[in-house]
Amino acid sequence: MMIGLMVISAVFAGIGWLVSNQLKNKFKRYGQVGLSNGFTGKEIAEKMLAHYGIHDVQITQGQGTLTDHYNPSTKTVNLSPDIYQGRSVMAAAVAAHECGHAVQHAESYSMLKVRSAIVPIVSISSKIQQYIFMFGFAMMGMMDNSIFLLVAIAAFGITTAFSLITLPVEFDASNRALAWLEDSGNARGVEYDGAKDALKWAAMTYITAALAALVQLLYLIFIFMGRRR
Repeated sequence: MMIGLMVISAVFAGIGWLVSNQLKNKFKRYGQVGLSNGFTGKEIAEKMLAHYGIHDVQITQGQGTLTDHYNPSTKTVNLSPDIYQGRSVMAAAVAAHECGHAVQHAESYSMLKVRSAIVPIVSISSKIQQYIFMFGFAMMGMMDNSIFLLVAIAAFGITTAFSLITLPVEFDASNRALAWLEDSGNARGVEYDGAKDALKWAAMTYITAALAALVQLLYLIFIFMGRRR
């Protein structure tokens, strides 16, 4: 069983690396395409939040690359330096996407609420998965296989559910971002096309993660059902 999980993980790790590499190439490419209006990512974020009447969300500059995120607990849009200060199509796309999450929060978007609610239990499940991979062979010899499989299925089931719930949350944030960028005139024509392409590849990273989690879960269920016959 453990070998199968490791093979699946290795395969999707490879796929994830390819997708991540392509995303980095897109970020680099569109990071060199300037916005005709000359706005920075921070200014784009400010304008989008103001458009939706959101005045209690702070825009902050973080560190690193591809670290951009919205934190609903602190109501902060955290942008990496290249996005916060950048005046490119890439900066506009990412900043608007993260503000899309802020809009979801303000409008009580149901899938975002569900995802936020299960974060604590997902954290526990992720730790269980780590122990399964770290001590799987030893645990298989120490405990009944059916019990081990049920624990593994429960842990992988929770993280899989989280990955699947994340998909509509991310897609919706991107759709909100693109619609606002076009309607507000902050990205049209080739600028809009570039923003759409970049966010598409960002979404691919979530799709890959969800597929990996789903395949691992189905593999465990298949093993469990086979042993019950």
